[in-house]
Amino acid sequence: MKNSNHMVRIIARLDIKGDNLVKGIHLEGLRIIGKPEEFAKYYYESDADEILYLDTVASLYGRNSIEELIERTASEIFIPLTVGGGIRNLSDVKNIMRRGADRVAINTSLFETPTLIHQIKDTYGAQAIVASIQAKRRDKQNYECLTDSGRQKTGHDVFSWVEELNRRGVGEIIVTSVDQDGTGNGFDEILIREIMERSDVPVIAAGGAGKATHILDIIQNTAVDAVCLGSILHYSQDNLPRRNHKAIPKSIEPINISELKIYLDENKINCRLPN
Repeated sequence: MKNSNHMVRIIARLDIKGDNLVKGIHLEGLRIIGKPEEFAKYYYESDADEILYLDTVASLYGRNSIEELIERTASEIFIPLTVGGGIRNLSDVKNIMRRGADRVAINTSLFETPTLIHQIKDTYGAQAIVASIQAKRRDKQNYECLTDSGRQKTGHDVFSWVEELNRRGVGEIIVTSVDQDGTGNGFDEILIREIMERSDVPVIAAGGAGKATHILDIIQNTAVDAVCLGSILHYSQDNLPRRNHKAIPKSIEPINISELKIYLDENKINCRLPN
């Protein structure tokens, strides 16, 4: 368990399908929200610490289609941009980095080619690779790693995989609870706590935030290094181009990043405050 006084990062997660920002529940039933680069720019201006783009169908179709989007976004924001989805080899990584990404988030290909971790480390350094884990609860104590946006089982135990990723030297791990994703019912605290106990590299918690108290609780109770947020940010009532305003899940109480950081600071959480 890491020191709870570290500076916690707030990461805006944008799930991409084609040219659109989408959001679903349990990584399924994707609903179009708007244009990703517009949201990314807004989150940058609202004091996000990082932007995460995830191409939701790239692994399914064996391609990566967001290179132009990365380029447009990188010209507008000046915080770290992490990109994931359909990254299969070092050539894919180089293409994404050349377009303006700072880091890559990889899930499926690390099971198929674990040595990709070492290739990226040797080329860009460990900080450039984020291992993405989609965790599905099997019982009270066991979780399985899924791939392809929760579509495929791997048979790999999440906690054993975390230990292997640490041994191989990834720079960071992002853990999405498939069970909690998009529900607004809160993070899977048991999952995150167990991973924190096993990881020497920073851990990012994702999946389930529906209100500010959920975010405060996961930080206070696990000392997680960062939180990655989607629905709770996307559905905020700020003046952004968006669709489906009336379809906001009842379990979600939207908040913008600046308001969230002020709330966390008031509760003695160390984070980078709005300018």
